[in-house]
Amino acid sequence: MPQRSRLTFAAAIAALLLAGMTFGASLWLLAAYAGVLMVGVGFWLASRWHQSAVAVRHGGPSELEIGESFDVVVDISNASRLPIGWILVEDLLPRQAIALRPVGLEVSGSRMEVLFLWPGQTRQVRYTLTCRRRGYFQIGPTVLETGDLMGLSRRFRVGTEPQFVLVYPRQVPLAGYDIASPRPIGEIRIRDAVVRDPTRIRGIRKWQIGDPLRSVHWAATARTGTLHSKVYEPTSIAGATIVLDLHRDTNPSHHEPIRSDLAVSLACSIAATLYEQNQPVGLLSNGRDAADRIRSEGFDTDFRTRDAVRSGVGMRERDDRLRPLVIDTDRGPAHFEEIRRALARIELSGGLKIGETIAGNQQRLAHDTTLIVILQVCDRQTAALLIDMRRRGWSVTVVINTSDINDYATHSGPLIAAGIDTVHLSDEAALPLVTRRASIRGAG
Repeated sequence: MPQRSRLTFAAAIAALLLAGMTFGASLWLLAAYAGVLMVGVGFWLASRWHQSAVAVRHGGPSELEIGESFDVVVDISNASRLPIGWILVEDLLPRQAIALRPVGLEVSGSRMEVLFLWPGQTRQVRYTLTCRRRGYFQIGPTVLETGDLMGLSRRFRVGTEPQFVLVYPRQVPLAGYDIASPRPIGEIRIRDAVVRDPTRIRGIRKWQIGDPLRSVHWAATARTGTLHSKVYEPTSIAGATIVLDLHRDTNPSHHEPIRSDLAVSLACSIAATLYEQNQPVGLLSNGRDAADRIRSEGFDTDFRTRDAVRSGVGMRERDDRLRPLVIDTDRGPAHFEEIRRALARIELSGGLKIGETIAGNQQRLAHDTTLIVILQVCDRQTAALLIDMRRRGWSVTVVINTSDINDYATHSGPLIAAGIDTVHLSDEAALPLVTRRASIRGAG
């Protein structure tokens, strides 16, 4: 009940008592006593019902893939000897999971119920969630609201702590991977190379004018009496450091969440391809980790309004942290799972621009891997930084994540002029072909 209404009701009862005592009107006194009794019983019932309701959340899966569904089940029990006249139960969901289109979590069933509970009775609130987008989502907590039958007193509290669900990004098989690093000695055979890999001999042939002395196959020469030379396979390392731009200024809101999810899917697909080839892969991004903005306190607070409950136990919409997400280059299944989980949780941030992020973390980037930069907008500062890195020997490939071919031409022009490979990521259908469209260029 609003504070002003309570004061008005109390003032009316006091006026009746004063008038009854002044004029000796027994009916007025009876009305005042009845009002006091009604308010007192109402507050007592609201307090009992508030304390007697017990909510228990059944555990569900914590990690899922896009398209999978799971049930959310919350038991509401009456632990007292008195029936609970009414209790409103609502299981909260984050706004960004159900408000944005396409939705992150599709709800089937009702997550809000008004229940009547007999002493010792238990009823369930059950609904189904289908994962439509990747992300890290908070399910719950369960908010309980009850009060007296006249609506003069209401109580709110959090019945259960929330559960958290991690939905992995969509991962597509790539049609090929033609992005090689400038390191000439590696595990991946390529078509052309300036330097041959001396650790991999493809065969032998007769010596020709111009063959270096170190390539002579002395065993075959001694056996045949004629000079023979070794033939090496051209190889390269196919490792990559994926740089993902998720700054709000360069990822316009009218393109969200489609374009950022597309960029994350490409990054995850590249990481999976390199993992299958046993190649090193790393990750650098200026996005934020969704787990950083979860509020873990306040679940036992005695809230006075429903809005206070939502704001007190929800997930923070903003995060002012400036620390970038950095995963060093490495190999192996555990390393790939670390990258995959980070990509599932990563979100847009208002912290460092991508150019500042790269400049501040160059010492942690592996120089012998290809720098694959995925962004929507390549401003002048970022372009100048990438061009300078190219001139200093870095192998750089830039993926422009935009549906407009004119935007791609605008942002890729200075990069192409400097000899940097650029790729146009127009839509989801282009994902498997992105890493085949980059031509192999020298490191400069």
